[in-house]
Amino acid sequence: MTALTATAPPHHEIRALHTGTTVTVYQAYSPSLGLPAARDGRFPPAWKRDRMTWIKPSFLWMMYRCGWATKEGQETVLAVEITRAGFDWALRNAELSHYVRGLHPDLATWKRDLRHAPARVQWDPERDLHLNRLPYRSLQLGLAGEAARRYADEWTVAIRDVTPLARRIHALVRAGRNDEAARLLPEERPYPATGVAPGTG
Repeated sequence: MTALTATAPPHHEIRALHTGTTVTVYQAYSPSLGLPAARDGRFPPAWKRDRMTWIKPSFLWMMYRCGWATKEGQETVLAVEITRAGFDWALRNAELSHYVRGLHPDLATWKRDLRHAPARVQWDPERDLHLNRLPYRSLQLGLAGEAARRYADEWTVAIRDVTPLARRIHALVRAGRNDEAARLLPEERPYPATGVAPGTG
């Protein structure tokens, strides 16, 4: 595993741990949901397929969101390996989560498209090991309706509990051992996605 590269990436770029057939995204849940999912390698019936769920290819953005697995209801961090075909489908069928003048014909059209889209693209500031904002963005992908159901029941290849990894990295950061912490980060490389609306900062 290696750290994020020292050279700043483009302002909008998908970076992820990926293979030729899969991409890894992160989510955090309560132990009552996260532990059975990791144990069985699939989401349990209690996972609500009729609600929007947000997946994050950035490990450090997930750490920012869940507070290194300390926030209530987010104590179990999952690495969810999904098919690239499914991830790409979600990106192709996604709408930006915010209106961009010039990118969308008009506000009404964007609202209509957003309402019907099964996925949403949102760009948020990437984070460093101390969870400080970086000057470039990281993808969050919201899945609803068909996309959420397919994510849970078709696209998911494996689910791993990476809470121990999160705690280990956090402990190293707290101890000032940043180089060691960085070496434990998942190797997130640029993901060759096409047809994704970049949005604006």
